[in-house]
Amino acid sequence: MTECLASTASRSRLGTTSSTGATRTIEVIADPKTRRIGAGVRQSADYAAKMFVRVQYGPFASLARGVAKTADISIFSLKILGKMLLGEVSWRHLSGPVTIADFAGQSAQMGWISYLSFLALISISLGVLNLLPIPLLDGGHLMYYAIEIIKGRPVSERAMELGQRVGLALLLVMMAFAFYNDLNRLLTG
Repeated sequence: MTECLASTASRSRLGTTSSTGATRTIEVIADPKTRRIGAGVRQSADYAAKMFVRVQYGPFASLARGVAKTADISIFSLKILGKMLLGEVSWRHLSGPVTIADFAGQSAQMGWISYLSFLALISISLGVLNLLPIPLLDGGHLMYYAIEIIKGRPVSERAMELGQRVGLALLLVMMAFAFYNDLNRLLTG
């Protein structure tokens, strides 16, 4: 049985009684920034090493698996973006540079494999974003080239200018959402 003996904003004193009747007092101190105590299950130092399985592939199998994984991440990114546009997934999942830097630091603390995997994920996600048919991005230029091939002549200057303005507005709105979400996560924890 556990009961709270005393509590303040950042400290709590808990009294526990075991089945044998022994009483123990535990003082829990929360991190003042996050107001979290950081409690978890204690594992032995070699526990993570036991859970880690190393798999090696030859050069061609590695290349094929890398291409397949990149395609999976790209398709997943497009599906999530589509669900955001349809309102099935919250825009709160959109992250900006602050959250990316935070997760980069967390992944670096877990080791260089986790860090490189995170960098690959970010690179693929940015590549997918860059290839969207939004003027100002590379995908927008590809869209203009496709229209030129279909029409047989270049897109008019007026249409390109209007497209650039719409593309810039879309990017600014998306960046504003990302920064808002970053600040919201930073301030509210």
